[in-house]
Amino acid sequence: MSDWQTRAAAVELAVFDVDGVLTDGRLWLGPDGMELKTMHVRDGLGLKRLQAAGITPAVISGRPSRAVEDRLLELGLQYITLDCDDKLAAFEDLLEERGIDAARAAVMGDDLPDLPLMERAGVALAVADAVPEVRAGADWISCAAGGHGAVREACDLLVAAREG
Repeated sequence: MSDWQTRAAAVELAVFDVDGVLTDGRLWLGPDGMELKTMHVRDGLGLKRLQAAGITPAVISGRPSRAVEDRLLELGLQYITLDCDDKLAAFEDLLEERGIDAARAAVMGDDLPDLPLMERAGVALAVADAVPEVRAGADWISCAAGGHGAVREACDLLVAAREG
């Protein structure tokens, strides 16, 4: 077992970005500022499986989205931070609130604003289509692109690591 797999087995908190991770990163723009996004149903089941395994899923995103918030609440997530200007500060606040050391957290990202969190976390995860800097900083990279089941892969990985 590699060092990062050992660290993955200790994860208690898994933090995900939204745009480019839980979604494919595209924004469908409609009249009057309406935005539509798609999320993969398998990712939703992955988040549920994390919870069942005792790993707390959380979301930290730089963009607001009522539809995303509604979906995440439907999936039972309690820690949802949207429209966030300082993702690292939000991550630090979440760690403090939950009483979890950063070494026991995993972060999955796709773009440069996610890098500080990934560097601070015990396990850094990236989607297959992440920017090169994020892929280079990741311990593990999904086979699927963001919004196409990458989160499910990460959830399955963390659950399997926990189960030994």
